[in-house]
Amino acid sequence: MKHLRIVVVNPVILAGDEDDPALQAQSERARALRIGLLEAGYDIIASLPPDMYLPERIAQLQPDMIIVDAESDARDVLEHIVIATRDERRPIVMFTESEDTASMEAAVAAGVSAYIVAGLHSERIKPVLQVALARFKREQKLLDELSDTKSKLAERKLIERAKGLLMSRQNFSEEQAYQRLRSMAMSKNLKLSEVAQRILDVEDLLG
Repeated sequence: MKHLRIVVVNPVILAGDEDDPALQAQSERARALRIGLLEAGYDIIASLPPDMYLPERIAQLQPDMIIVDAESDARDVLEHIVIATRDERRPIVMFTESEDTASMEAAVAAGVSAYIVAGLHSERIKPVLQVALARFKREQKLLDELSDTKSKLAERKLIERAKGLLMSRQNFSEEQAYQRLRSMAMSKNLKLSEVAQRILDVEDLLG
């Protein structure tokens, strides 16, 4: 299996902030995460701050997975990630110290595949990411199947409407209307639903 290309999202610690205990803890968490990822053989392609440019950077880098390292409430980070993954979903793993239920629900609603509280230990990172990736693939498969079902249902409705129109305009039976649609589709090398849409479009134009 190819190595996952990972983008890590975590706060930037500026020079002069090293004495802040909270930032020191954040720095240690970031270090543990980096060690765990490298030891597991993952490819860290970038470490990005959670700012307004995050969606653009993710779009440029095209990572296989996004890891969010958030000490506490990460609503701003989640907003940026929602924008970044709106058109192209990716597995997202969030490591956090926050046990707040609302934050957890917001993370899941934003598309986070795994929400790990107080679990950023280098030896745990690989199994956590494997589970998150498996869950993401399963969810994506279900979403694809749902989308396919909706698409087929919409196509069937178009065909039924076009058949009804031919039956009323041409005094066809249902079978005759279907065969006419089928014949037109074959002659023009189009799908039945595409022919149906054209017939309905013409009807709308002519009134």
